[in-house]
Amino acid sequence: MKSKVVLELVDVKAIAAAAEAEALKNNWAVSIAIVDDGGHLLYLQRLDGAAPISAHIAPSKANTAAMGCRESKVYEDVINGGRTSFLSAPYIQGMLEGGIPIVKEGQCIGAVGVSGVKSAEDAQIARAGIAAIGR
Repeated sequence: MKSKVVLELVDVKAIAAAAEAEALKNNWAVSIAIVDDGGHLLYLQRLDGAAPISAHIAPSKANTAAMGCRESKVYEDVINGGRTSFLSAPYIQGMLEGGIPIVKEGQCIGAVGVSGVKSAEDAQIARAGIAAIGR
């Protein structure tokens, strides 16, 4: 039987705190979502001043990154590259930069999605969160 690495509540709290700190350090009003490997929401926070829609976009970005085991930007690039038929792919909604998978021991164990500022800044916040657990 194989063993599987999973996100625990302590990991989620550490990721969330580090992501929030990165956003606050830069005065970025964002929503931060953390999901498990199946794309199920474990954490959602909308910082003061973040647009209400960001609380819907962040979990979608995280879900896409977790289910695809790759950054959500990959899908954005595919679509921008002309493969617009990819918009009809099932279960994939957050096809914008800002969803980053959490990979441990070669396994995707979840993802962080951020929405509210420029896409590259969303990704920066997500990466800062993931770095808190030593990815």
